[in-house]
Amino acid sequence: MSRRGWLLFAVMCLVWGVPYLLIKVAVEEISPIELVFLRSAIGAAVLIPWALHQRAVGIALRTWRPLLLFAALEMIGPWVLLARAEQTLSSSLTGLLVAAVPMVAAVTSRLAGDDDRLDPVRVTGLVVGVVGVGVLLGLDVGTGDLVAVGAVGLTVLGYATAPLMVSRSLRDVPASGVNATALAATALLYLPIAVPRLLGGGLPSGRVSAAVLALGLVCTALALVVFFALIAEVGSNRALVITFVNPAVAVLLGIALLDEPFTAGTAIGFPLVLAGCVLATRRSRPATGQSAGEPLGVEPARRGTATA
Repeated sequence: MSRRGWLLFAVMCLVWGVPYLLIKVAVEEISPIELVFLRSAIGAAVLIPWALHQRAVGIALRTWRPLLLFAALEMIGPWVLLARAEQTLSSSLTGLLVAAVPMVAAVTSRLAGDDDRLDPVRVTGLVVGVVGVGVLLGLDVGTGDLVAVGAVGLTVLGYATAPLMVSRSLRDVPASGVNATALAATALLYLPIAVPRLLGGGLPSGRVSAAVLALGLVCTALALVVFFALIAEVGSNRALVITFVNPAVAVLLGIALLDEPFTAGTAIGFPLVLAGCVLATRRSRPATGQSAGEPLGVEPARRGTATA
């Protein structure tokens, strides 16, 4: 890759590894619904002018039904569930569990009719990944955390399914229009609940306010712009390799800044989940413009926010 490509890649690995830390800080004082409203409202405020400039909002609104379903699978549901989970789980463990998204996506895409079969290598990857998740749950999760783990599981399912909606029903809609309008829809949905709570509860501390602002500006709005620039520079397949790096960033930040422990489950489970994802997302045979062994990718304009 070019120097610019490496720079963009490094920025994305950091930017989409940070949200777990920021969410953990924010939910100390505000509810998950309040957090998601603020995050999506800030992101929409930044991205809608960009989408309007590209005349992408009108195109997106013409496909409002699949757009709302995409928003539900990618933002409306997962972001609240993640915040709810991090009220109980550590930010590092949450990031590690979300790392299973590529593995689940390999299964959901196959069930949805993808012609790329699950060969023995990919099946082995699924088994290894499931074992890794089992190690994480068995060593790092107590019985009181099961509801939170279920919330992360639903998040993973949403993240793994949302790109299918984009590729099948929103393929002709510019990515800027999809993301900007989905963020706006998320903010509008939670506005009636979040605003009265925010007004009645007083202002959060400076630490939490900074975390929310960074989550909306950097990890949502800026991240989407940089991600599309990365795709344009290195292609969709290389760009999606950040999925395998983000959880490691989440773990390092959680340990360094929140004093979260480096556990045996992390040491053993994360490498297994990572190996499982890499194997499970390998193509079973060469495709046009992509050699066998590359991770499955999504076309640039068909990719949603796709992470925390």
